[in-house]
Amino acid sequence: MRGARVGEVRDLGGVLAGLNDSQREAALALRGPVAILAGAGTGKTTTITHRIACQVQSGEFDAGQILAVTFTDKAAGELKRRLQALGIDGVEARTFHSAALSQLSRLWSSHTSEPLPDVLDHKAPLIASLANALPPPHKFLPRRELAGEIEWAKNRMIPPARYLAELGDHEPPIPAELMLRIFDGYERRKRAMDRLDFEDMLGLALGLFDEHPDAAEVVRSRFSAFTVDEFQDVNPLQAGLLDRWLGPRDDLCVVGDDYQTIYAFTGASPEHLLGFTQRFPHATVVRLEENYRSTPEILELANRLAPRLGGIRKTLRANRPPGPSPVARAARDEGAEVTAVVEAVRRLHQDEAVPLEEIAVLYRINARSEPFEEAFAAAGIPYQVRDGAFLRRPGPRAVLQRLKRTNADAGVLEAVVGITDQLGYDPEASPDADEEVTRQSDLARMRSLAAEFEGADPGGDLATFQAELAHRFSTAHSGRGVNLLTYHRAKGLEFDAVFLPRLVDGELPFRSGRAKADPQEERRLLYVGITRARRYLFLTWPVNGRSGPSPFLDEMELSRAGPPARSSAPRVAVAATRGGPLFERLKDWRRKRAQADGVPAYVVFHDRTLAEIAERECKDWADLAAVSGVGPAKLERYADEVLAIVAGA
Repeated sequence: MRGARVGEVRDLGGVLAGLNDSQREAALALRGPVAILAGAGTGKTTTITHRIACQVQSGEFDAGQILAVTFTDKAAGELKRRLQALGIDGVEARTFHSAALSQLSRLWSSHTSEPLPDVLDHKAPLIASLANALPPPHKFLPRRELAGEIEWAKNRMIPPARYLAELGDHEPPIPAELMLRIFDGYERRKRAMDRLDFEDMLGLALGLFDEHPDAAEVVRSRFSAFTVDEFQDVNPLQAGLLDRWLGPRDDLCVVGDDYQTIYAFTGASPEHLLGFTQRFPHATVVRLEENYRSTPEILELANRLAPRLGGIRKTLRANRPPGPSPVARAARDEGAEVTAVVEAVRRLHQDEAVPLEEIAVLYRINARSEPFEEAFAAAGIPYQVRDGAFLRRPGPRAVLQRLKRTNADAGVLEAVVGITDQLGYDPEASPDADEEVTRQSDLARMRSLAAEFEGADPGGDLATFQAELAHRFSTAHSGRGVNLLTYHRAKGLEFDAVFLPRLVDGELPFRSGRAKADPQEERRLLYVGITRARRYLFLTWPVNGRSGPSPFLDEMELSRAGPPARSSAPRVAVAATRGGPLFERLKDWRRKRAQADGVPAYVVFHDRTLAEIAERECKDWADLAAVSGVGPAKLERYADEVLAIVAGA
């Protein structure tokens, strides 16, 4: 029943209830090929689950004939739960790796007469001794960086023999010849142990289906229709495996957003999504642009960036009521920026009743979490680090482990300096790899913490220093508090309030050493960060002379002003005199506004807040946001009226 629509099949009214027009169109495209171009927050999971439910309830396919592929086990579980809520059981929902392993377990031995090797839990044990043999400073590089480079090659189906020839512009984390030694040694050890890694699963399945067509036919006879979520993140290995499953058929539905392709380091490319209609010229293409997550103000900002993201144009439209405008402002320096973020978080929580768990601070690399961890801890605000807290990261963890074996009588600073030297600390280093940038930054921070401790307590011992560190970073609670995480980790999540600090050139877009991140992907990272926010969004950048604001700020038509004047500095106490013509005019306005709203005058603004506004002579929303007592809700409600009074002074 190819191309069936609602009028030709069983009643699907119950499944279609609540869908918007675009979602409904996608759900009723029962046969492939179908491409669903789903913008951020547009309900893609809802759409594909309802489409699968329509495929089953219409009688087009049995549930067991459908394979839905996701990128995480969590997403697969969520898809199954939603299908069950729609009365659909029996659909197979797996990740690419899980599906490949399941198929290999059933088919490998019967078609090759060989046992299937066991799967490695981690690459690190095989890499460790190879890495230890590297010359300094490369031997100190986090093993995860080396493992990531091996995955970079294998996801692109590049074996050690072709590694050097196919590097192109790609910069490995260590010199290419040394990296080849690690890659080749890892593969040799793995074969000697008769083990598979996760990339091998996909490659082995590809080889099985190519060399044994009858094995591919077993899969094709089982599955007649395929749905692939997050198709913009597919790499060549995954795309090849999907081709083998599909064969000459075309009952394939892909869903994704090329604007959110941010995993190029895994081999992901938006070209698989963008080229879908070239491969399938007769494909049904549906755009989802109605956003259910963010306010119109946040989407307006995201849409400013969209024209520069390339690919297929999508303009997000808000389904939610208006909210406060995003706040974008410069801070005097990095310390002032951190202070402003912490204070804004406190106000959101206390004045606007935003749960701490619904607030997120995003950053480009893990090294940037430490100032926020320390500041939130000092402020007594619980937080949770999604990517590994400071003291649990490789550098600080290694220092603490060695301190436990250090003579208890040793001086704190001397001991920490010696240990960080042993761990390869190099103040002149300009590493290429993100993880090594983080490790070097963390080692430097451990030195400064030791110097600070010794200056404050010259007689303090190692045990006291370690206890102070534990206390200093003690308010990290698993699953509770403000979320601290990287842009990459934030993909797929959403929060009531999102802070995007450190928007400076060299950070976003990111540069370090010889490595320069692709500006297109960095721009998409910022887009992902912006579209995580439901209601409140703050963009900040320090002005300290070392680097200018991110060029992406200009692309969004945001101010790239120099260091903020006193009047627009991050929120600090201002000794304002209660008096003067402007203060009196603001009080008169407050009286009338309070009468109109039927509330006491202090509910609008306290005297001290009006005095500070008058003292600062606030010029715009950013200036007002820097005044104590002006939260996001009051900005939204009163800002334009107050600014008009100040401008008329």
